[in-house]
Amino acid sequence: MNRLYPERPFVGAICVLRRAGRVLLVQRAAMPGRGLWGFPGGMQELGETVFQAAVRELEEETGVRARPLDAIGTLDRIERDEAGRVRSHWTLVAVLAEWERGEPDPGEDALAVAWAAPDELADWNGSLFPSVPLLVERALAWREKPG
Repeated sequence: MNRLYPERPFVGAICVLRRAGRVLLVQRAAMPGRGLWGFPGGMQELGETVFQAAVRELEEETGVRARPLDAIGTLDRIERDEAGRVRSHWTLVAVLAEWERGEPDPGEDALAVAWAAPDELADWNGSLFPSVPLLVERALAWREKPG
């Protein structure tokens, strides 16, 4: 199915990776959002859970391995053309993951990578995807349920 003017939404996963009170951000190399900072992610593949998709995309984009913990949000990215027709439609599941190993290195899908603390996000004004601050807050507040 064509990604432009699709017949139905595409499902993707983004990986909100935390480590020592910080989260990993990537600067997008491609449209939409070229140059903006957000989380690594991409399309879910057939037979793969969103958790598997999130950590796979993280490793492909940054070389980092992680353990998925929980889904912490769902985002709809719908772009319409001048006539109001849906040009693209993505449903993205934000998956919280805990760092396991590897130091991030931008792959071909990222211009740069950086660890960021919540109090530093204001310094990135205008260069973040709008969902980043809320997802960072959720990621750092998340605690594993006992049991």
